[in-house]
Amino acid sequence: MLQAYRISAGRLTRLAEDEALARAVWIDLCAPDPGQVAEVEALGVAVPTRDDMEAIELSARLYREAGVDYMTVVLPGMTPEGVPVLAPVTFILDGTRLVTVRHHAPRPFEAFPARTGRGPLETADAAGVFLGLAEQIIARFADILEEIGSALDALSARVFTDGHAAARGSLRGALTTIGRVGDRVGRVRLGLLTMERALSFYGQTLHEGAGDAPRASVVAALQRDIAALAEHADFVYARIGLVDDATLGMIGLEQNAALRIFSVVAVLFMPPTLVASVYGMNFAAMPELGQPWGYPVALALMLASAALTYLIFKWKKWL
Repeated sequence: MLQAYRISAGRLTRLAEDEALARAVWIDLCAPDPGQVAEVEALGVAVPTRDDMEAIELSARLYREAGVDYMTVVLPGMTPEGVPVLAPVTFILDGTRLVTVRHHAPRPFEAFPARTGRGPLETADAAGVFLGLAEQIIARFADILEEIGSALDALSARVFTDGHAAARGSLRGALTTIGRVGDRVGRVRLGLLTMERALSFYGQTLHEGAGDAPRASVVAALQRDIAALAEHADFVYARIGLVDDATLGMIGLEQNAALRIFSVVAVLFMPPTLVASVYGMNFAAMPELGQPWGYPVALALMLASAALTYLIFKWKKWL
């Protein structure tokens, strides 16, 4: 899919079907077909393949070629099938237009065109569009961390609820939720790292031109936002570890309580088992063996020994 935008009245507007693609300030390629790639490359921009975008070498993700900046970051988003993924997005900035190449749907790309026009740098040119889009991406990371924080608050309430049967029964499910939340924070942390590298690379290219001080200040502000969000992500990681340890501890307490019941039952039956074992020995001369009251007395002795053991446990507050 190819979506092209031009600047009109200080806002991004979709390019009409009969307008030339060369008039576009921002061209967004989402899982493009070969024809759409050829159409963009006819403007003098080399569109990287998906394999090129997934290369992990820093030199393959951030580079300048023939005066065009290529910056690849990884962002969370949804596949066409609705599966959340962390996938690469390439920003191609040649001074006159911005080309983005992606194969999934990060939310900022869908919401950004309607939110332009709030600042001069967002709508002045392609570089302004890039900085505005970067700002939306960073704001999305902040929203995700807030969502994770709310989920952790609810999860903590479930784990630390004392004596709540529903909370005790859902401890194992809480571990699954903790795993998903931790994976999501990891994706945010990696996305922030790649965005910081891309902005640092872009900031270095600004020093080559004149009159780029305002953009350099915006880049510095975005980098400060990323640093603050990275610290917040580390704090969220610490909270996840706390909740995870507490959940495992609660599960251990529940298991110990169940094992304690079996242990107490086994101890209660030990004295009766001893009496029954004594009277179960096959000797001809045994006390009370020939008495008619011997059997009831043996039963009473077994019950009394079990009751006495139970009372001792209660007195010691082991039950």
